[in-house]
Amino acid sequence: VVNRRAVVGPVINPVDAVVSDEFPIALEAPIDCAHYVGRVVRNINPQAKTPVWMRERLRRSGLRAISPVVDVTNYVMLELGQPMHAFDFDRLSGGIRVRHALEGETLTLLDGNQLTLKTSTLVIADERGAVALGGIMGGLASAVTDSTRDIFLESAFFAPHPLGGEARGYGLHTDASYRFERGVDPTLQRRATERATALLIDVVGGEPGPIVEATCQNDLPKRFPIQLRPSRIDRVLGMSVLAETVSDVLTRLGMTISEADGGWQVTPPAFRFDVTIEADLIEEIARITGYDNVPSRPPRASLTMIRGEESTLSLSKIRERLVARGYQEAITYSFVDSQVQSMMEPQEEAVRLANPISSNMDVMRSHLWPGLLQALLHNTKRQQTRLRLFETGLTFKQYKGDVVQNKVVSGVASGPAFPEQWGEPEREVDFFDVKSDVEALLHTRRRDGAFSFAPIAHPALHPGQAACVERNGRKVGLLGGVHPRITRALKLPGPAFVFELSLKDVQEGYVARFEGLSRFPSVRRDIAIIFDESVSAQAVKDCVGQAADDMLQKLEFFDVYRGESIDSGKKSLAISLTFQATSRTLNDKEIDALVAEIVGALSDELSGELRGDMWH
Repeated sequence: VVNRRAVVGPVINPVDAVVSDEFPIALEAPIDCAHYVGRVVRNINPQAKTPVWMRERLRRSGLRAISPVVDVTNYVMLELGQPMHAFDFDRLSGGIRVRHALEGETLTLLDGNQLTLKTSTLVIADERGAVALGGIMGGLASAVTDSTRDIFLESAFFAPHPLGGEARGYGLHTDASYRFERGVDPTLQRRATERATALLIDVVGGEPGPIVEATCQNDLPKRFPIQLRPSRIDRVLGMSVLAETVSDVLTRLGMTISEADGGWQVTPPAFRFDVTIEADLIEEIARITGYDNVPSRPPRASLTMIRGEESTLSLSKIRERLVARGYQEAITYSFVDSQVQSMMEPQEEAVRLANPISSNMDVMRSHLWPGLLQALLHNTKRQQTRLRLFETGLTFKQYKGDVVQNKVVSGVASGPAFPEQWGEPEREVDFFDVKSDVEALLHTRRRDGAFSFAPIAHPALHPGQAACVERNGRKVGLLGGVHPRITRALKLPGPAFVFELSLKDVQEGYVARFEGLSRFPSVRRDIAIIFDESVSAQAVKDCVGQAADDMLQKLEFFDVYRGESIDSGKKSLAISLTFQATSRTLNDKEIDALVAEIVGALSDELSGELRGDMWH
């Protein structure tokens, strides 16, 4: 095509049938194989040798000569692009069935490997079972040998998409699978059979039977015209191409072209599965006219300022906040080990990959934790003892048959709480250290009280050291220590703590608005209330917030006491209450009434008891 020379192909004439033998063909998986051509050839000479000219051409093409029948099928594959296969006809029974493998069906291949087939695998079978992997490799039981006298030639079209990945799934890579995965001309099978028959008769003799052909027209690939516009060519290549050149190049590539709507309607040939859109045609024009002729020009584009919402916290700010807390960003695979995933979420069905890149990356992650824990382990093996890692990315979960993707920010912490120094005693990081990191992230541009923490039981988290993060009563994240079972299974060097938050909820902030400062003094009252150990500080805070009015400006916990004068199973919380009005100075009588109302609410709702010596 590049040199404008005509391609001279072989002259293929039909070979008349000498015998009447036919072998029936049934297409039971027409989506995978919609066209199958077969032919019986009897009484070949098993002592014949492959001609030197054919052996030499195969050698120069990178194939070694094996036997006359196999050499002929390989020669036709190189000459026409149609992979073929020959069976020992005496070892076939009943007829050819093109179907999917049965559950637990086995097949021994030409290379001696015995496979247990998947039900998605296309096989060529007779009435006794599978005799070949469709489009990949033949079976040993039906292979042509030095004593074979009768053969059955196969020439078929196997659809690229169903076949894609099947060979790699079995650890195979053949010349046939290489071609079928990329697409073979679905109209070529009969011509290839005629060509192979003629070569066989010249090399090994024989008596051919009639061609048997099975076709499912509705399942054969159809080529539709593609609109090609001169303006699009100019824009993509950055240069104008003459109309005569466009027509000449595409015609010489075997495409059908006609003028339409100021451009062209182009129909690719049947074997060009890689040409489906306008850009593919432009690529072919550039390839044939020469990439060196395409001008090199810097791209030009107009920049548009992206509108930023004042209420939205950018992803870069979230990263900066975590880096300021001592974390480093990690980027891990979205593919994880199904065994690790099942430890994290044993009750959830994982999103499995149809063609995983490795055995330990066979499902999509439902949390970012598996990748972060592997990164943690990788670094600890390299003498890193204090680690803080975070990642932002997608998680994948099954929901009513669909895959739901959620954007999250997740982190892991392990090792000493602080770098080694003289001012702080050495201790390991704990739940509350990571909780403070999460609070610092959540309260960035956020009003206090928008988020809260509640105890939770989770299979991936340590019992008693797990909490869910809630936003106005809605669960938006998880926080806690890694379960000891997972720590042992992954061989982590010590306790690790993780968190995961919905990125959307972290980013949603509020628009700041001005509020005037009060010119009147504030008043502080400290109270101590005795509660059951099971009462959380968050519950106390929520109760006080509901009981107090706008006079209460701030609530703080500044002490917790257990011991003498406090019953077993009880604790005393010391609470600081700060009151302030915007229009007047509060007097003691008003303050005492407000405090009494708060104490009453704590008593009624949480069974709190005021310590008599702690109200001032």
